[in-house]
Amino acid sequence: MNDHGRPARPDVTGVELVGGPEAITVALHPYDPAWAAYFRTHHDRISEALAASDVDIEHIGSTSVPGLSAKPIVDIVVAVPDITDEGSFLLPLLAAGYELRVREPGHRLVRTPGRDVHVHIYPRGALAIDDYLLLRDRLRSDAGERALYERTKRELLARPWDDMNDYAEAKTDVIRAIVRRARADREAGG
Repeated sequence: MNDHGRPARPDVTGVELVGGPEAITVALHPYDPAWAAYFRTHHDRISEALAASDVDIEHIGSTSVPGLSAKPIVDIVVAVPDITDEGSFLLPLLAAGYELRVREPGHRLVRTPGRDVHVHIYPRGALAIDDYLLLRDRLRSDAGERALYERTKRELLARPWDDMNDYAEAKTDVIRAIVRRARADREAGG
């Protein structure tokens, strides 16, 4: 049973990319403090839409790191009790004006029609949430890691990309290395 008293369902088994691949045409912008305010606006919108559910909402990604240049897309992660209970989170978010972009095992992504906010939804306790928060906090606190990440993004955005997901995948090795160092420091008590 899930937290709403409904039988737990199996999660989806494949990846559904609603709308297909999309070319990336954005560039990095200098950090803008307005991104934090924009996050708060969407935090409140998501909180209101999901008021009936026990969720956690965090600002993640480059727009959550003061001083880091970023694509002007605010990333948000939402932890839900049961990723398979889409009626408790997906339908309310769609009703609040977000659009479904990705449905895959353990993860859903909705975004604004203007594509300037991406909301990543995971089950509470998902390793991906911990990784997002470790990355964010490491980039906030370590100027060297922040410079490495920004340099990597600039180099990658200098290339043409047929799909934004390919660009995101190209950053994976650097992100994993930063998260690995952050996790090692956390485990060492540092």
